[in-house]
Amino acid sequence: MYTWVLIYKPTSFDFYISKNHTHIFNISIYISLSLLCSLFLVSCSYLSSKMVSATVARNIAGIFGNVISLFLFLSPIPTFITIYKMKKVEEYKADPYLATVLNCALWVFYGLPIVHPDSLLVITINATGLAIELFYLSIFFYFSPTPRKVKVGLWLVGEMVFVGIVATCTLLLFHTHNKRSSFVGIICVIFVSLMYIAPLTIMSKVIKTKSVRYMPFSLSLANFLNGVIWVIYALIKFDLFILIGNGLGTVSGAVQLILYACYYKTTPKDDEEEDNLSKANCQLQLSGNQGQAKGVPA
Repeated sequence: MYTWVLIYKPTSFDFYISKNHTHIFNISIYISLSLLCSLFLVSCSYLSSKMVSATVARNIAGIFGNVISLFLFLSPIPTFITIYKMKKVEEYKADPYLATVLNCALWVFYGLPIVHPDSLLVITINATGLAIELFYLSIFFYFSPTPRKVKVGLWLVGEMVFVGIVATCTLLLFHTHNKRSSFVGIICVIFVSLMYIAPLTIMSKVIKTKSVRYMPFSLSLANFLNGVIWVIYALIKFDLFILIGNGLGTVSGAVQLILYACYYKTTPKDDEEEDNLSKANCQLQLSGNQGQAKGVPA
């Protein structure tokens, strides 16, 4: 339901081994999202004409939300294709995946019947996202040097302990669904709010460089549609915490789309950026620097 929006920043080496993967993946996401959006609008029209119950409408919105959220969880695939081909993580960071693991774990707990009944679709997408992010981290862990493996391992243990503390406090200190869902929901919203601060960095970069190179349209659109559908889900059977979290996602996605519209025409073409990166590498080699220009996901 809630995902860290990852920005894929290719290095000069990535241009040769994963540019095609990234473009094909983004195009497939764009086409799929367009079809899903059309299907969702048709479904809304049909449901309005049939006057179905709020529960059915909410479930349908949740199903569409699950599908779009799944696309977002799968969006880092090009990055991990690059890591697999290079057999090392270079300067890629595990932080976004660690943050998403904690976020998903908290929302899975929030959706459990003992905390917030009738939230099966919240559990399904966040449990799926949790499994996907752990898979990403296993790849990252395998190709990382020992110091980074230790760091990732310690962070995962710390997150498990934190979730355990939250679960223990919830079950022992609160004895009604309203109190439990409020306590866990507030914690979830705090972490979601912190996660949505991350895209502000790339947005400021877009404004400064007048380039949307590192803010793919398909992911911005997916982020926006994901937020809109989950806001609808939260409004049909009012859920304040889901509404706040996805309201922030909707605003974030809308701002990204506006920036994309403003700066798309001023974005350099791929060939120009590839030439610039090649020149940069030549300069690094001439200066005796053995390092390689690297891109770090935001």
